Amino acid sequence: MKKFFTLLAIALTTLVSAQNTGSIVGKLTDKDYNNEPLPFANVLIKNSEKGTTSDFDGLYELKNVVPGTYTLVYSFVGYETVEINDVTVEGNKVTTINVPLGASAAALDEVVIKTTIRRESEVALLLEQKKAVEIKESIGAEQMSKMGVSDVSSATTKISGVNKTDGTGDVFVRGLGDRYLYTTLNGLPIPSDDIERKNINLELFPTRLIQSVSVSKTTSPRISADQASGNIDITSKELSGSSEYAVSASSSVNTNVVSDGVFNNFKVSPNNNDVTAGFYSKDFNTKDALTQQTWSPEKVDVPINRSYSFTAGSKIGDRIRVLFTAGQSSDFEYRNGVFRQYRSNFIDDTIPDAITWKKEIATSGLLSVRFRANDNNDIKFNTLVINKIEDQVFEGGRAGTATIFEETDPSEGLFQFIRDQNLKKTLLSVTQLTGDHNLSENNTLTWGAGYNFLSADEPNRIRNEVNFNDNLVQLGRNGGFQQRKSIQKIEDVEYNGRLNDVFKIIDEESNLLHINVGGNFRKKTRDFGSQFFGVEEAFTNAINPESIDQISEIFTQENFTNGLLKVNELQPDLYEGTLQSIAGYFDFVGTTGKFTIQGGLRFQKDDIDVDFDVNNFPGRTSSTNKDYRRLYPSFNLKYAINEKQSIRFANSYTTTLPEFKEIAPFEYVSPVGQVTRGNPDIEASNNYNYDLKWEFFPSRDELLSVTGFYKKIEDPINKVQDRGSAGVFSYFNSGNEAEVYGLEVEGRVLVIDGDENPNLKLSVNASRMWHKQDLKEVFDENGTFIRTFRYKGLTETDLQGASDWIVNGSLNFDTNTENPFEATLTGNYASDRIYALGAPEIQTSSDINYNDAIVENGFVTLDLIINKEFGEHWRVGLSGKNLLNPEIKRTQLVRPSTTGIESEKTVLSYTRGVQLGLNLKYIF
Repeated sequence: MKKFFTLLAIALTTLVSAQNTGSIVGKLTDKDYNNEPLPFANVLIKNSEKGTTSDFDGLYELKNVVPGTYTLVYSFVGYETVEINDVTVEGNKVTTINVPLGASAAALDEVVIKTTIRRESEVALLLEQKKAVEIKESIGAEQMSKMGVSDVSSATTKISGVNKTDGTGDVFVRGLGDRYLYTTLNGLPIPSDDIERKNINLELFPTRLIQSVSVSKTTSPRISADQASGNIDITSKELSGSSEYAVSASSSVNTNVVSDGVFNNFKVSPNNNDVTAGFYSKDFNTKDALTQQTWSPEKVDVPINRSYSFTAGSKIGDRIRVLFTAGQSSDFEYRNGVFRQYRSNFIDDTIPDAITWKKEIATSGLLSVRFRANDNNDIKFNTLVINKIEDQVFEGGRAGTATIFEETDPSEGLFQFIRDQNLKKTLLSVTQLTGDHNLSENNTLTWGAGYNFLSADEPNRIRNEVNFNDNLVQLGRNGGFQQRKSIQKIEDVEYNGRLNDVFKIIDEESNLLHINVGGNFRKKTRDFGSQFFGVEEAFTNAINPESIDQISEIFTQENFTNGLLKVNELQPDLYEGTLQSIAGYFDFVGTTGKFTIQGGLRFQKDDIDVDFDVNNFPGRTSSTNKDYRRLYPSFNLKYAINEKQSIRFANSYTTTLPEFKEIAPFEYVSPVGQVTRGNPDIEASNNYNYDLKWEFFPSRDELLSVTGFYKKIEDPINKVQDRGSAGVFSYFNSGNEAEVYGLEVEGRVLVIDGDENPNLKLSVNASRMWHKQDLKEVFDENGTFIRTFRYKGLTETDLQGASDWIVNGSLNFDTNTENPFEATLTGNYASDRIYALGAPEIQTSSDINYNDAIVENGFVTLDLIINKEFGEHWRVGLSGKNLLNPEIKRTQLVRPSTTGIESEKTVLSYTRGVQLGLNLKYIF
């Protein structure tokens, strides 16, 4: 009883004391971002130890302030500090002060209004992740700069469960690759730059053009249903302050390129002569190029990577913000490795010295205009242009050790030499207009409209295949097209739009009900054409080059006129594809207490029509039409355990549509002669997705999370080695069902944390996946056997593209001073994954006549990025990328019938070299 009265006395004393004090409350907003809430800003009473920080909604409160007159100090990193004098606090009363912060000092009478998210900073993106109902992870420009990330493709690999294929923009989310992803820019779809891919090469987007990249691993009715592993959304850069003016330049060297014998002999195709200031144009057609253009590669001087860029932006009045940024980069890469191809467990082709020289010039520009008509109407206009020139020369067999099955027999003393030269030019234009309108206090309308144009051409690809020894150089003898020049053109035109109207039925802090009604539209058309022009001798050894370096000298008009050489011209391969997708949806978001529920239904109608005229298809001319009309439900549940922890559950049904390239039976030949072709009989997959995630936010920039996920895919689409042909890949629904399940763990922890002391931050995420799919046998409607995907007794296999392990990590050191020094060490690892499924070579003897799966071996990459600020204007950076320079390999299990012993063989290998660089940036 004595303790009870003691506690009661303390409580009464505290209550009386509190009744004699006052409080200061208010809301902090970002005046440079439409007065959106500004979380985690500092609020201090000057010359005292009393202070606080704003919460996720920008709200703050200073409790139990003794009555008096004070000076308040408001601050946030990168913003002007604001001091407010003569703030009077009275007992038993609340003093309210709302303050906008920005890059420049605020006027105290500025009014606070709406909310969006500042998308550059890691803190703001973690806030967005915490508030979102769906499972979503993002990386912003601030974090990318620290990690030395140069493009969107590399940025995505810093997110848990995400990795990419080396040397391409292909991204894998939870083991599911290109066809299972969906890519958008500011919420609107963008086209692919390559017929071999559904999604655009994300390496085309330098980080200079973007604010952030988000990966939504679960879906909602507002997102296209054409995805199984996630939606990658790129948010383009816009002006963040009152003005921005900067120039930057960087240079780097690749250790492979600067090695002996490479730097002074770096090869490019003769098409490089038609490139001016990063843009290609030619004066003759491809057929005329047989005699009017050399067949021999050129050399390029000083193959050192370099880039330049500038940014200019300013506010115009109080309503308009304009930003323009443009730049160009040149990169050089040299690969020297091995290529082998096996057929029915026996060596077919081997090139011990497969060498590639690659030069890439990328030019990009972005114009962003934002017009805020008033507090209720906001319009944005963006136009993005990317022009990319990729020049590549491949040579194999110069050392005189390469053999190709159909051409050479080492017993004859002849070996094969292959040279493939190609220039790819890609021009991408994306124009978007979006709007946000507050029609009333409880009704907001958002919309967007986009126009995409893509031209992706190979205007003059040059290929030579010859047999040679010390005394003889002999043109390839099979097919009539082993000496050829070819042209390929792609043109995509797309119109798209989105509309969403949100009705706020209940809009309170702990009780909320919002209803969304909207729709999406997309119509994409593709015109594709390809044509070969081959050169063939009139008879064997009609004319012989003096050496493999003088092949070009025999392709003269005189030799065609006198009949020693003749032109073989194939009819063009053509296809026209149309994708029209129309969708309408309804969903709701409701919050009651600690529970938030999002659920809804999407109806999506997808029509895919492909008309083709290709040489390798029986009947040559045909068409295929796919029509899918389906309902796609989705459900997301979030339980907020407390302010810092939450549990999320998600369930959805989605689809995976076949792409034009997977349907049209056109054959694309790689530099080493491997062929990829489409399959008109392929059908869409259906996907069932389940996710469960726990998140803990210890502080504003720390995170711990664990996610479990499960996916079932009906009729999975796979890249498979086709039957009866070596080196031919196609696309099939090779199984009835696939399963992927796994765990993701992520942690962002401040190892050393101090307001005025150095910071050390560790970020690690790891994924462990288990995956399998059955291999089916196909019968017609009469029960007649057609084909099998089973071989050597296998009835199931792993999923194509899925790694068992994915690990990403970074360690960031920051002096946290006025002119900080930063160093970031990042590492990535993805374990082995299947590049292409195996298949029987002969259906009736699939136990011995088969080609096993080709596997991409796992490897570790390590990057070190160092940045230092010098005063207000100068930024200097040093970088070391791919420091370990691992060997990149594809392997295949081979079991020759002569021994019956299975062993692992390397079918492709190379290194990319270490890249060492220096970057300078001046901010006006």
